[in-house]
Amino acid sequence: MTATVGTLAGAIWNALNENGTLNTKDLKKVAKIKTDKDLFLALGWLLREDKVEVAEADKVMTVSLK
Repeated sequence: MTATVGTLAGAIWNALNENGTLNTKDLKKVAKIKTDKDLFLALGWLLREDKVEVAEADKVMTVSLK
């Protein structure tokens, strides 16, 4: 599972690097992640490594690289 989450975290990082700030719906689509669980596991990985910033406004979560 760790390898899978690491791979998904890499896909998220690449998506954000190429597209800038994205909301979670668009990020999931661009990074080609199938489930919300996988998205949030990978975001947790990147947050723990201090690679991304997450913000929420009007119940919409956005993610960007630091």
